[in-house]
Amino acid sequence: MAELGIRPRMLVKDAMTSPVLTVDENTTVDKVAQLMDKHGFGCIIVTGKDGKAIGVITEKDMVSRVLAKNVLPSKLKAKKVMSTPLITVNPDLTLSEAARTMSRLNIRRLGVMYKGNLVGIISSRDILNVTPELIETIQEKARLENAKATEEEAEATPLAGYCDRCGAWSDTLKEIEGQFICEDCRAEIKGE
Repeated sequence: MAELGIRPRMLVKDAMTSPVLTVDENTTVDKVAQLMDKHGFGCIIVTGKDGKAIGVITEKDMVSRVLAKNVLPSKLKAKKVMSTPLITVNPDLTLSEAARTMSRLNIRRLGVMYKGNLVGIISSRDILNVTPELIETIQEKARLENAKATEEEAEATPLAGYCDRCGAWSDTLKEIEGQFICEDCRAEIKGE
């Protein structure tokens, strides 16, 4: 695939969402919910006093830690609801490695860190969104490899029939410049 100019593996940076929506750890949960709703996001990254990412609040966190416990969101701070620590990956990690990490840790989102800074977030949905493209790329590669193998097989497999040069029957015809030539005529051609 490299000879076609296609990268053989998709990386986290190819599918991640960037920039990331963040809130301070002391933001009230009702404000977090309003931001998530306004932007249509399923999570928000929580930052500490130094501005560094320390956790994530997901829709599931809202349900299990606020709604299910009947806690008033305006009285609760983000730091009490967030999942921590924020699990992060490098943007040059392959999507398959990121998906394995999510599966192993039973999470659906990973922060993406580059040189100590949060540059994006990758979710299982982001990976699923590029899956059709990956499947098409794999199918195209298989088709090209199959076509090449078929051509090589056709060149290597002798044919039976009448020689286009001398008209004699042969079980070892080979195609040369659009004509099917027997072994004797091929030897004559090489000798000329």
